[in-house]
Amino acid sequence: MIIKESYITLTDLRFHAFHGVMPQERLTGNDYSVSLRIGYPVFDACLSDEVDDTLNYASVYDIVSQEMNVPSQLLERVAYRIADRLFGKFNLITVLDVKLNKLNPPFGADCYGAGIELHLINDKTEL
Repeated sequence: MIIKESYITLTDLRFHAFHGVMPQERLTGNDYSVSLRIGYPVFDACLSDEVDDTLNYASVYDIVSQEMNVPSQLLERVAYRIADRLFGKFNLITVLDVKLNKLNPPFGADCYGAGIELHLINDKTEL
């Protein structure tokens, strides 16, 4: 059996953070969700049952949490910082999808949120 592709996912991680262009957003903050889909080779972990053979969810969460705690004006910047840190720490990541949503955007719309999605490849990893 051959694993063609494998992904680690973290879905709807919740944070209260202080991102935004408007001064009020930087003062009171907003609620956010972050979802990740991380291309990562997991074959060894499938056989070994050892966390050292895969991408540790807790380590990924720590990076996301740290970056969410750094205020920025734009969600694009926050999502890119998350991606940059993950690629920098885990060189076996092949592809990464980052979805960052502001759950209560300050533009008067009745919606589930507004945000950004980045779809990135590791240009240092052969696909």
